[in-house]
Amino acid sequence: MPFRRKVRNALLVAVLSATTAHAGTLAIESWRVDDKTLWEKVLIPAFEKNHPGIEVKFAPTAPTEYDSSLAARLAGGTAGDLIACRPFDVSLSLYKKGHLEKLDGKAGMQNFPATAAVAWQTDDGKDTFCMPVASVIHGFLYNKKIFKKLNLQAPKTVDEFFALLEALKKAGVTPLALGTADQWESSQMVYTNIGPNFWRGEEGRKALINGKARLTDAPFVEALQFEQRMGSYLGRGASAQTYGDSQNQFALGRAAIYPTGSWDISYFSQTPGLELGAFAPPVRKAGDACFISDHMDIGIGVNRKSRNKEDAFKFLAWVGSQEFADIYTNRVTGFFSLSNHLISVRDPVAKQMAEWRNSCASTIRFNAQVLNRGQPSMESELWNINAQVLNGKLAPKDAAARLQNGFAKWYKPQQK
Repeated sequence: MPFRRKVRNALLVAVLSATTAHAGTLAIESWRVDDKTLWEKVLIPAFEKNHPGIEVKFAPTAPTEYDSSLAARLAGGTAGDLIACRPFDVSLSLYKKGHLEKLDGKAGMQNFPATAAVAWQTDDGKDTFCMPVASVIHGFLYNKKIFKKLNLQAPKTVDEFFALLEALKKAGVTPLALGTADQWESSQMVYTNIGPNFWRGEEGRKALINGKARLTDAPFVEALQFEQRMGSYLGRGASAQTYGDSQNQFALGRAAIYPTGSWDISYFSQTPGLELGAFAPPVRKAGDACFISDHMDIGIGVNRKSRNKEDAFKFLAWVGSQEFADIYTNRVTGFFSLSNHLISVRDPVAKQMAEWRNSCASTIRFNAQVLNRGQPSMESELWNINAQVLNGKLAPKDAAARLQNGFAKWYKPQQK
């Protein structure tokens, strides 16, 4: 082969190699469909401004379809480069199957406390496979205009809470915007919202995992009894009321209080004339220590089969930056950065909820780690059982016994 052709071919190979190293566009997998505009208009432009040559595409999937469709794409080698990670066991399963890169020591990871990484680590804590992004905080939103009109105050204790609900009921106002048709709200917006003050947050959660506590123990039964009492203050037809119906009911001022999480703040902030307030789950007695469900909700990992891993890690390093933490916290209202960066939360209601961390101990949804790994599924059991308790169809002690019996069927520490 002539020397000139050899040089030309060598140059062509070099060019193709360089192109391949940065081939294509980084694709982000996520279930957060609602964030598409934010990613495309704010987050991605902010990254690309200081990373010329790296293009990023946000490609979300509907939340109910995300887990199964992502698993299929990862198995088939067609998934995106960056993966939005559910907390704990769902993402742990992906890592164990070899779909996610180990991230220990990667740029950006140093900006997160060890407690934030727990949601995306192996049980022994040796491997971290997703970068923590944000958490959500559970509590109660309320209509300030209704409270002001009736001269009512946000409650701090269980007795104050039920006195408030009774006052609203007597005034002809539906106390709680809450339905049970979708079931998940009964568990995630009620039981794991109010429960930590009864089972003392992490203390009770870890006692269940260690086999030192049972779901039939007093703290867990008392949380169900609290929930049963709440059922008396739902609106008509609550058993057929969906999550969307509850949002609409509260937004229109047809109910005074909405048990929920910080993720709903942005939805209601778009409602003209609705003045929002927030209060934390009530403690049993004045002076008791308080606990909040401050649940690690979303992380980001790197697809082990990404064809553009170098750029994927550059993007991940930016996700760990102050810039990203500030934008995400203040534009995805109600989602709080898990980083060590000092962030000023601008939305007043979100700020109020974030400040609960200063006086209350944080815990996660108690069944998120370990407790969902067997059959019957603790998650599905909680949905169904809590909906029945709220509807007055199942007594708290019977509900607790059913939860415990299902748990003990497959979890050895509970069989002692």
